[in-house]
Amino acid sequence: MNKVILMGRLTRDPEVRYTQGAEPLAIARYSLAVNKRFKKEGQPDADFINIVAFGREGEFAEKYFKKGQMVSVVGRLQTGSYTDKDGVKKYTTDVVVEEQHFAESKRSYEEHATASGSQDGSSVKAPTNNQSEGFVAIDNFDDDDLPF
Repeated sequence: MNKVILMGRLTRDPEVRYTQGAEPLAIARYSLAVNKRFKKEGQPDADFINIVAFGREGEFAEKYFKKGQMVSVVGRLQTGSYTDKDGVKKYTTDVVVEEQHFAESKRSYEEHATASGSQDGSSVKAPTNNQSEGFVAIDNFDDDDLPF
């Protein structure tokens, strides 16, 4: 079985190209920074995973995904190799998308982008209150309010 499930932040905006032909196919490439559970001193806090999305998934990534967003990806590992211009053989490992989803609300993304000093600060608005978008804090309920 070849199944990969990841959640992380986009390290850059997706790069999208279309195939030539009667029905062009979108091919989106991006990478995710996936936090490591256990960190070793002197090593990065995240793994950087290359992601490839084809067709509708590629078009979705192009339209909605932006650098810094937290997303989840379900897919499969694909390995390959090529020879570079100097004649050196290079090996690649990508995750080919089967499903991809937003893993945070738009407001949460905007808060993260504001806090991290996003270059695109003009389109990012600071939150206006402490409630998350569309959610009510769970501490507003008494045990008597629960149906079980």
